[in-house]
Amino acid sequence: MGAAIEPSTEKIATRVAYGKSLVELAKSNQDIVVLDADLSSSTQTKFFAKEFPERFFNMGIAEANMVSTAAGLAKAGKIPFVSSFAMFATGRAWEQVRNSVAHNHANVKICATHAGLTVGEDGASHQIIEDIALMKSIPGMVVIVPADAKETEKVMQAVTAYNGPAYVRLGRSALPVLFDDKYNFQIGKANVINAGEDLTIMACGIMVSAAAEAAKILKEKHNKSIEVINIASIKPLDTETIVNSALKTRNIIVAEEHNIWGGLGDSVASALLENCSEKLSFKRLGVNDSFGQSGKAEDLLIHYGLTAENLVKLSLEMLH
Repeated sequence: MGAAIEPSTEKIATRVAYGKSLVELAKSNQDIVVLDADLSSSTQTKFFAKEFPERFFNMGIAEANMVSTAAGLAKAGKIPFVSSFAMFATGRAWEQVRNSVAHNHANVKICATHAGLTVGEDGASHQIIEDIALMKSIPGMVVIVPADAKETEKVMQAVTAYNGPAYVRLGRSALPVLFDDKYNFQIGKANVINAGEDLTIMACGIMVSAAAEAAKILKEKHNKSIEVINIASIKPLDTETIVNSALKTRNIIVAEEHNIWGGLGDSVASALLENCSEKLSFKRLGVNDSFGQSGKAEDLLIHYGLTAENLVKLSLEMLH
């Protein structure tokens, strides 16, 4: 727990970091193979396809078949990385993810891009805001949502070393760079990136940089001390860090680019209900049980209230 982390002016999409990390990992690990559903330019697995064409499989627009094939490759000793848009990788292929991958504890990594509202103009049909709920409900499935490009690199290293199924949620839009090479990611661990006393903002994915920005505004303009926790590991969840922070500040906001039903907020609420007997104030900030719509990513985040400014507003309401 060091100095407060502030979003950088540099922006990189987590999908780009994913694609480039695959190449670096595959140079030293011959077991890594990649399967894509005819979207390699979008998912950024194109870098891997160019570097290792013999280990890249374009499965066409047949996501269920892609996932089942990956399960077979895993049972043959390979480490398959499966990529498509999150809507299709988790929605269309859910049965195969459950039965072929998770039920067999197959060592398959489902790294899905274009998750959440920030798919933008593609609209509600592609803006999956239910994928965390879908994937965390599957027994034995690890669920991770990195906050920036550097964390994505660390996540890639961790899931490659982990023996078992994992879902990594990646985005389309470029995000502020928060972390450097010293940043430490571990499956099952949350990271306190800004220590505080008055209120805790727990966030994942794109909302981590919004939380960091909100903490800065609340400190400078309102003299409020805000703790910010990056919960990239949704499942397994770091209950200890969550509970310790909640008991310290007694005020908690959970922010995510996902439906508030079934997402990170529900996981945190359950952890607090089961482990805290003290009175706490708790709010969830996410998409409130509605579908997305077509529009520019930044406009959609404003429309649905997923901004640093709205986090500031909610924090002040809770603290007054």
